[in-house]
Amino acid sequence: MEQYLWLIPVGFGVGAFGTLIGAGGGFILVPALLLVYPQENPETITSITLAVVFFNALSGSWTYGRMHRIDYKSGLLFSAATIPGAILGALSTAYIPRRLFDGIFGVFMIAMSALLLLGPGKRKLLGEPSPGKSDPGHALKLPISNFVPSSILPGFGLSLILGYLSTLLGIGAGFIYVPVFVYLLDFPVRIATATSQFILALTAFTGSTTHIAMGLFHRGVRRTIVLSVGVILGAQLGARLSECIQDNWIIRGLAVAIGFVGFRILLMAF
Repeated sequence: MEQYLWLIPVGFGVGAFGTLIGAGGGFILVPALLLVYPQENPETITSITLAVVFFNALSGSWTYGRMHRIDYKSGLLFSAATIPGAILGALSTAYIPRRLFDGIFGVFMIAMSALLLLGPGKRKLLGEPSPGKSDPGHALKLPISNFVPSSILPGFGLSLILGYLSTLLGIGAGFIYVPVFVYLLDFPVRIATATSQFILALTAFTGSTTHIAMGLFHRGVRRTIVLSVGVILGAQLGARLSECIQDNWIIRGLAVAIGFVGFRILLMAF
């Protein structure tokens, strides 16, 4: 166990940043583990990461819940679609060769970076109210069901796809859910990040349970325990920092980070 203690500060950083942006930190942890353990198979990497994402999201959700920032109704509705996709994603991971896994992951990260950098909705990113909407700062005090979008079907269908991809790649779908909630479903950014953490907790738990049932988790138990200690503590810091940092800096920083990581992983694949 001693040789893995250096993973505690890694987990702390992943937990803090992942909770700050509502992404769970899987998109940071997967490429880090791919770089540190180049000979490890994809199912072990994703098994470790999903379990760590679960503890990160659970810790962050607990704090966000106390801040009354989670839209539980939307979170449960989207999770209902995400969970079947998460099971399919977990079942598919064992059949993907490592090189192909790296290629898919790299392309996916670069595409998401471009979406965040070039996507519309600067007004929403900056936290300004849309025409006819109340100010998001005051909206946080409204009943949580206020933010259920008028049409659930687009988000419900997208959740099924995100559940599959996020569990397949072991990253959690938080860094996708946040821009989807903000750009497409008109959520305030701070509600989006908190609700994303709640969905991540349910999705990651489903994926991890499936991995355990398939016997894919036994090689990563010690690393998971050490990383989880770090992310649980880091998630508390990230939730508090989210009150202080401007939304546009969070989103732009996220885009640059995942783009860089995507190119690095893609180079490894080819």
